[in-house]
Amino acid sequence: MSYSPDGQYPQYADPAPEPESGRRPRRGRRWLAVGAAVLALAGIASGAMYHFEIPPFTDKGKSVSFGAPAKGGGQAGGAQNAGSKALMPTGPAADFKNSMTLPDGTHVAVTTLEGKKSGFKGKVWVWAPKEYDDPKYAKSGFPVLIALPGGAGYPNNYWMGTDLGLQTSIAKWYAEGKSKPFLLAMPVLNPAGDEKGIYWDGSDIPGQPKMGTWLTEDVPDLMKANFRTVKSRDGWAFMGSSTGGFASLKAVLKHPDKFKAAICSGPDVVPDSPLWKGHDKEKAANDPGLLAKGLIDKKGPDVYLAFQVGDSENNKKTLPDAEKWIATYGKGPVHTSMRVIPGGKHNAKTYVPSMGEGPIQFISKVMEGPVE
Repeated sequence: MSYSPDGQYPQYADPAPEPESGRRPRRGRRWLAVGAAVLALAGIASGAMYHFEIPPFTDKGKSVSFGAPAKGGGQAGGAQNAGSKALMPTGPAADFKNSMTLPDGTHVAVTTLEGKKSGFKGKVWVWAPKEYDDPKYAKSGFPVLIALPGGAGYPNNYWMGTDLGLQTSIAKWYAEGKSKPFLLAMPVLNPAGDEKGIYWDGSDIPGQPKMGTWLTEDVPDLMKANFRTVKSRDGWAFMGSSTGGFASLKAVLKHPDKFKAAICSGPDVVPDSPLWKGHDKEKAANDPGLLAKGLIDKKGPDVYLAFQVGDSENNKKTLPDAEKWIATYGKGPVHTSMRVIPGGKHNAKTYVPSMGEGPIQFISKVMEGPVE
């Protein structure tokens, strides 16, 4: 088969014209093929534009609100009830922008928070499980898990990415009865990168940005302002890996009146930032061991600390140091568990799946939510 010079009609060995009724079906098939090709190309183009986050084929950057709106503004649930275990959003509402949309329709959103108590300004990513928008829970407060990264922890918090599966894992674990339906708060951990080996131990080191106050005051205040949460410490916990594991461990031990539990993955167990030099007293006030001893001496309040460490961590001291810490301080009100991960490395991809094998159950059993 060849084409006529004008390219309009197919030309066969016998060029005699066919009846009109014989040409139309072929023309229709041709245009169907052309249309299908155009649609296929459009699909490829839109997929590429979505992948590279080119509007209007992505919802990244669009405003996101969490919870059904209530009359007079705010979220469903109405005014604060003094007798309720739930805390309705206190406001003011933050400007959340969509960072990514998960397959179940939930959103990871981000805002820039200027901490009123710490004075530090940084990004916080948030996520709410699909149950949060279920009318059945319209008056319920949800537990909060503040997730801290390792490494630089700046300018991003790696838990906000979907490649590690933290959000989808929590949804899965809740469906399996292993976990609470946690709200996630994922703040930056440090005020700058660690190119020179500098980090802040999630603490208020004299003369430095107040990262301890940022993590334990400003970030929780952001969640209370924008979400239905739990009034008591029974709805507040931390998790983190490496230096984020240390910051999580220390935050709960330093503020047991505000937080009840932590999952500490491959954590440091002593403050070791070079910025502590010359500030021994303040360093001691942020030492998890000394803080645990103080809780034991005072006989409470009870805290629950789930450790998990790989048996193939690059720092061979991580596992024995954590085991020694537990043996020394895991008594009285300091409740601990330890999961040794077979073949586990010092990375988040090791820690997330392992959380579902004990640590998430350990803290979920002692926490509350959703509650009215």
